[in-house]
Amino acid sequence: MSTSVDLCAPLAVLGADVQVPLVSGEKVAYAALDYAASSPALQRVWDEVAAYAPYYGSVHRGAGYLSQLSTDLFEQSRRTVADFLDLREGDQVVFTRATTDSLNLLAGALPAGTRVYAFETEHHASLLPWAQAGLPVSYLRAPRSPEEAVAALAEALAASNPAEQAGPRLLCVTGASNVTGELWPVAELTRVAHQHGARVVLDAAQLAPHHRVSVRELDVDWVAFSGHKLYAPFGAGVLAGRSDWLDAAEPYLAGGGASRTVAREADGSVAVEWHQGPARHEAGSPNVIGAYAIAAACRALTEAGFEALQAREQRLIERLTAGLAEIPEVQVLSLFGTGAARVGVLSFVVRGWNSSHFSAALSAEYGIGVRDGLFCAHPLVRTLLGGESPAGQVSECGAPEPSLPGERSLNAIRVSFGAGTPEEHIERFLGAVRELVSDGARWNYRNEGGRCVADTRR
Repeated sequence: MSTSVDLCAPLAVLGADVQVPLVSGEKVAYAALDYAASSPALQRVWDEVAAYAPYYGSVHRGAGYLSQLSTDLFEQSRRTVADFLDLREGDQVVFTRATTDSLNLLAGALPAGTRVYAFETEHHASLLPWAQAGLPVSYLRAPRSPEEAVAALAEALAASNPAEQAGPRLLCVTGASNVTGELWPVAELTRVAHQHGARVVLDAAQLAPHHRVSVRELDVDWVAFSGHKLYAPFGAGVLAGRSDWLDAAEPYLAGGGASRTVAREADGSVAVEWHQGPARHEAGSPNVIGAYAIAAACRALTEAGFEALQAREQRLIERLTAGLAEIPEVQVLSLFGTGAARVGVLSFVVRGWNSSHFSAALSAEYGIGVRDGLFCAHPLVRTLLGGESPAGQVSECGAPEPSLPGERSLNAIRVSFGAGTPEEHIERFLGAVRELVSDGARWNYRNEGGRCVADTRR
């Protein structure tokens, strides 16, 4: 095992020493436990970006020194990401705005008539772009084990009619659920997909910050992820993988950078020759800061060593799950059952509590930031909670749930963490959950714009 990281020490992140106000008027160190939405930037990433900032210049075609430097940095960042993902020869890296942007780009690049397969458990970014692009989609029901997922895909692909089997097909699958944190059998699903002539795009938004992702070993055709979940600042993402469908597609955006030549024709029209390669889908001035930040995060995680980072995170996962298991009122949500391998993402509901109320109390009374809701994965969360919420049901802020945990609940609570999370934050979170369950909230809360907030009115 790599010894480059002390298993007891989190990586340095921005905001680690930020003090936030409690509703009581005190201040405490903020416990950031919403990494699955946006992880804090690594201090090292921020420092590298700050060091480059004075040399910021236009990318591509600029003749000045800063433009040349920025162009070199941008293209070197592309190579760094390719190494981080262990891409195959001929694969390409396209810089985008985020995972959602990456998958929408790919949806627009698929050959006409491509049938897409996706489990209903996917994040909306993986679930929705395909139909929006006018493609036929087969939605597969939530599996209850990794083996069931593989079998369901094999059955769906085999059941396709001969015309569909002859045409292009694509599976979109997550590497780790943004709701339960559970790891999906990506290599096995890819093997089945390829046996049936289908391609695979991996949504690695939740996987890449926690586990090494090797495109070569997993054999997926494309991978997408976001910088802001990989300890880089907001604003950039990646779509990486096979070039053939991307090079054959119309550019994602029409404009400068994507166009190689533009000429007026005799009839008054405009003739365009588009670039091949990543530039084809990177129209406009590139986000060099965003690309460089992603590359810096890739370097930092690689040098820290994923084996050591995973070992440390596993300790936190075990402590969290054991602590919640000691509280009978807490129900942890899971597709694959107790003991399923997961990254540092876990969702739960609490008997007798509205989830928004509970999350608001964690923030206002303890300085702990989590997330509540359906996590942009509505079908999955509703499946885990036991079915659809009754039509038109509105939950009062702070009103106790009148039923068993999860039943009739509109939403859940998600706690998520990673390489920058100190053990103290997990312990503080568990202590807060125990106190709220046993003693209740110390403050009154009200609904404000659909959100539960501490009522500070006098």
